[in-house]
Amino acid sequence: MPPAPPRSILLIQTAFIGDVILATALLEQLHRTEPNTPVDFLVRKGNEGLLQGHPHVRHVLIWDKKQDKYRGLWQLLQRIRQTRYDRVITLQRFASTGFLTAFSGARERVGFDKNPFARLFTQVVPHVIGPGVHEVSRNLHLLGPASGSAITPPRLYPSAADEAAVVPYAAAGPYLCIAPTSVWFTKQFPKEQWLKLLAALPAHYTVYLLGGPPDVAACEELAQAAGRPDLVNLAGTLSLLASAALMRGAVLNYVNDSAPMHLCSAVGAPTCAVYCSTVPYFGFGPLSPFSRIVEIKGDLECRPCGLHGYAKCPLGHFLCAHGIETQQLLAVLAEAELVMR
Repeated sequence: MPPAPPRSILLIQTAFIGDVILATALLEQLHRTEPNTPVDFLVRKGNEGLLQGHPHVRHVLIWDKKQDKYRGLWQLLQRIRQTRYDRVITLQRFASTGFLTAFSGARERVGFDKNPFARLFTQVVPHVIGPGVHEVSRNLHLLGPASGSAITPPRLYPSAADEAAVVPYAAAGPYLCIAPTSVWFTKQFPKEQWLKLLAALPAHYTVYLLGGPPDVAACEELAQAAGRPDLVNLAGTLSLLASAALMRGAVLNYVNDSAPMHLCSAVGAPTCAVYCSTVPYFGFGPLSPFSRIVEIKGDLECRPCGLHGYAKCPLGHFLCAHGIETQQLLAVLAEAELVMR
């Protein structure tokens, strides 16, 4: 008989950037509890850079959802079966990743109860949204009940090249970072609101705008409208890991309820998270040692209007964003400055 393959684990998270970042908490937990077990990680094409050089990942598998989506899914299944994983864990509730898990051939097939293929899993975990339940805790329960009892922060590992890429910007003196965009319109603090903040920020700070290639135009528009001489648009310039390295050294990072907030969490960067249509109750809040949440004062009957946000405000007024006061954001900066002293 051929020798049995070594025990190995496959983690599956093919959703957005922020979801992959939060899933790295499982890598930290597995490294502590099973340091000699190889772990592979499946992500969607475009997110693999987050795990480049990650010390706790053996191989990164990539699913290109935009080209030959279902053919690629079938090819992935063949590769997964050939690898003969001992354990396959899907962090998603989608049928596609449930399919990969259910038919992986793994001895242990783990996922949430809301996955359409859950009946074919060997271990099913309740997916609970409730007060005090963070997404990281939900995910950690996939490793066993005891793993979700305390939150293990996500962690990313910028390379030496990433660190070197941001040295010139960090050397310019005290600085702030703003990541002004989001995939979802109703998660995004409006341009007019960012402009109010930029006008009120102390002049001795350099301000860096951060974002990916799709955010370059929006960030440039904001920079031009602000007319602030010490404002630098770095959108599309830095990799995700380099952006995280830059955010780590900032006095404060202003972010939406979006991927840059999770980048901050993964490197312990000081965070001011602006919540518009969504709420921390959903369990995706910041996890940095210094992290504050800013949202509209008082309650709105229409808020939250959805788990992920919308392309526009369903009621047309977007008061959850426009009702936030600039002074709320400045108060967080004042607190961050005190902490740094």
